[in-house]
Amino acid sequence: MEYVYAALLLHKLGHKVDDSNLTKVISATGSKVDEAKIKLLANALKDVNIDKELENATALASAPVASQHVPATQEKKEEKKHEASAAAEGLSSLFG
Repeated sequence: MEYVYAALLLHKLGHKVDDSNLTKVISATGSKVDEAKIKLLANALKDVNIDKELENATALASAPVASQHVPATQEKKEEKKHEASAAAEGLSSLFG
């Protein structure tokens, strides 16, 4: 995961995401550098538009899921009904 973070950091700062820069970032953290992972990541990202991929990932993460909203709405209605009945019981005990 730290290799991906290093690539994102390099991209954010406007540096080229390549073997050399990835090695520098990872070694600067004090971690042991795995050259195979660095080469694999650098080659995988060579022709990737990172800005576009981040934009797509953000859009997917912020898209609502319909099945998650329906139960939450039903839960809120049930809570309100329960609160209303509890309030009525409380009032009736005052005048009981």
